[in-house]
Amino acid sequence: MDIRNIAIIAHVDHGKTTLTDALMDQTGARDGDASMDSNALEQERGITIYAKNTSIEYKGTKINIVDTPGHADFGSEVERVLRSIDSVLLVVDAQEGPMPQTRFVLKKSLELGIKPIVVINKIDKPAADPAHCEEQVLELFMELGANDEQCNFPVVYAIGRQGIAKRSLTEDSKDLSPLLDVILEHVPAAPGYKAGDALRAQVFNLAYDNFLGRLAIARVYEGSIKANQALFVKHEEDAMRKGKVVKLSTFKGVSKLEAEEVFAGDIVMVAGFEGINIGDTLTDNENSEPLPAIKVDEPTIALQFMPNSSPFAGREGKFVTSRQIKERLEKELEVNVGLQVDFGNGDSFEVRGRGEMHVSILLENMRREGYELAVSQPRVIIKEEDGKKLEPFEEVTADIPSEFQGPVIERLGNRGFVMANMVTKDNQSRLIFEGPTRGLLGYKNQFVVDTKGEGILASRVLGFRPYAGEIKKRQVGSMISMVSGKALGFGLYGLQDRGQLYITPGTEVYEGMVVGNTSKGEEMAVNPTKGKQLTNMRASGSDDAITLVPPKILTIELGLEIISDDEFLEVTPKSVRLRKQFLTESERSKARR
Repeated sequence: MDIRNIAIIAHVDHGKTTLTDALMDQTGARDGDASMDSNALEQERGITIYAKNTSIEYKGTKINIVDTPGHADFGSEVERVLRSIDSVLLVVDAQEGPMPQTRFVLKKSLELGIKPIVVINKIDKPAADPAHCEEQVLELFMELGANDEQCNFPVVYAIGRQGIAKRSLTEDSKDLSPLLDVILEHVPAAPGYKAGDALRAQVFNLAYDNFLGRLAIARVYEGSIKANQALFVKHEEDAMRKGKVVKLSTFKGVSKLEAEEVFAGDIVMVAGFEGINIGDTLTDNENSEPLPAIKVDEPTIALQFMPNSSPFAGREGKFVTSRQIKERLEKELEVNVGLQVDFGNGDSFEVRGRGEMHVSILLENMRREGYELAVSQPRVIIKEEDGKKLEPFEEVTADIPSEFQGPVIERLGNRGFVMANMVTKDNQSRLIFEGPTRGLLGYKNQFVVDTKGEGILASRVLGFRPYAGEIKKRQVGSMISMVSGKALGFGLYGLQDRGQLYITPGTEVYEGMVVGNTSKGEEMAVNPTKGKQLTNMRASGSDDAITLVPPKILTIELGLEIISDDEFLEVTPKSVRLRKQFLTESERSKARR
């Protein structure tokens, strides 16, 4: 069968997964309500976290589609996928235009010589401007050094939610067949099987099965793979290894179909090769040259994972020991290639990831599985090259109502960011900054406050640049409980004027737990369990109703943003708490000395 291999790339929330689901629907490849976003966290947050494969059939052609994440923290998922396909559908929101992740994934695909198909999606939005969006995309292509052939890209207009695509805005269309026709016309057919060719297949994604172990998802470039076949695993730098195909599968919709033989051009899932990795080449000829390795960008932040040692440790979690946490992190490394872990010798493990979101998704998955642990403040990874200190830099794009420009520019300026561009249109401004990742840690929550929830903040890693020196961040202090017990409304009422609370009445607290922040920046020991003194005397004002300001309930993301360097974030299946590393005041003052 004729095969086309494509990936769908876009910025977060521009409609990749909705479009893929609609394509599966209209070609009969979708099984019930099965969506490409199959993970519970993906469905809750409405974002794609893991790259996934599907395939559809149209006019006698098999189209393999890889749906990729749109958030910059999961960029490592996208980079390796681009090596396995022959074209990309670049999906751009008709209202927002190209965003940072659009730029990142497009740059990677242009460097590989891929000719994209541009899909301008959500043309039904009230403020959609498809013509202006198309101009912006062309400008972006030219800015990124696209050649003449790449700049002459086909454009399809779509409403993914309604399952409609059209080649021109005036065309009348009822389905996605215009998009499918453009794919058949512009995506080169995968080179087919030639008898006598030695097998060469490259691994671009990983999965894990409790019975079969690590699964490799690979593109077959030459030859064929048979079930139960003995193969060699090769890599440019590593020694050759042997293995045997235990199970061979292809994709149809979101399902996997067991196969006896798969030929050049197709994308397959192979089981039976322990320790196989991204970029490894599978071959049946030990003299075959391995395919060029796939490089994945390195992590930018690091933090410590350790067993929970708070007074409430072990109350809620099933897996609480360092050995269990280590086993879970080892399992994560089987599939999460953007993550690195230094297991060291003690109970604490250094986890390195691509950003706060990357790490928080791992923590959220772990707590849902019953793990209980503590994590330290995230810090950026500093490198040394030729005697110079280097740190990761990011490009930040802020789409905000023009009235909020002042606070955003001032705060990012204080955090070491320099404005690179500014575009204003109809009371909406797009500000583009460049600066150190350090300055961005802990800012996103402040951005929401400064723009009253109306701003969109997105970023992408630019790479390592010379160290930017000290950065001044807004400092708030911690309100630390000096007692253990249950927080009472009366006690919290007396504290809420001093800063922002993180707990509600009835919350159990312990000595050393952070129950809120202080707006003046000093640390303050407080008693949230304080009750009202009851007497048999009545006095004017003593019976006033207590009105509490709603607290800022801690989530993992918020905790990673606001945590101080002398604190731990305690993550359990039911709770997220902040605590001081040293719980008593005497221990803390001793540590300060």
